[in-house]
Amino acid sequence: MIEIAGLTVRFGDFQAVQGVSFRVAKGEAFGLVGESGSGKTTVLKALAGLVHDWRGRIALAGETLGHRRSRAFCRTVQMVFQDPYGSLHPRHTVDRTLAEPALIHGLGDTGRRIDRMLAAVGLEPGFRYRYPHQLSGGQRQRVAIARALMLEPKVLLLDEPTSSLDVSVQAEILNLLSDLRAARGLTYLFVSHNLTVIAHMCGRLAVMNRGRIVEEVPTAALATGALADPYSRQLLKSSEGYDRDAVRELQTFE
Repeated sequence: MIEIAGLTVRFGDFQAVQGVSFRVAKGEAFGLVGESGSGKTTVLKALAGLVHDWRGRIALAGETLGHRRSRAFCRTVQMVFQDPYGSLHPRHTVDRTLAEPALIHGLGDTGRRIDRMLAAVGLEPGFRYRYPHQLSGGQRQRVAIARALMLEPKVLLLDEPTSSLDVSVQAEILNLLSDLRAARGLTYLFVSHNLTVIAHMCGRLAVMNRGRIVEEVPTAALATGALADPYSRQLLKSSEGYDRDAVRELQTFE
């Protein structure tokens, strides 16, 4: 469903992504992990068409994409952003937020479509006329997911969709995303710095450091520690919690 080959992204003189390549099969959940600044979100944005200064090959369902995205692409691929407090317009009701993509793409039966998508993410119809400030963080992220589903896409790009939520709410949203993928046959490209989240959501993952993929493994390797790259092993060790001896052994990988 997704093929990235030799992707390079620059911001002025800074090279944020360097020769990244991977494939994601239809219906698969694939994870990109790495510390902040590793380039994982930039890969998502290049795929979504939010970054234009890139080189390499990006393909969707076998079709090579250019630097601009068509309406058909937007019907197929949608993105859920990290911060539900920032991704929803503060002066728009849930109803208006969900109606907007349907109106842009000329879809009919908007009211029923909104009710279906709210139900799909576990929100009652009464939420339609609330504003973002009247919702909890988890409810806002459910609205953001419902907005992404309004066009009935085949691919969701998920940029750390639970990192700004409380731990208990994180679990609810992750379970919701798992259920939606199973029910709708969705393909996920899931970005996170949290290896536990990736292990729960994905079957395979790629570890990124300084704009490069250093290793690609099945998530089962996280449980067994079967990681070949020293940066990957250090990232896994760091995810296990604070360890004074481990901190002394931290390395900087170029």
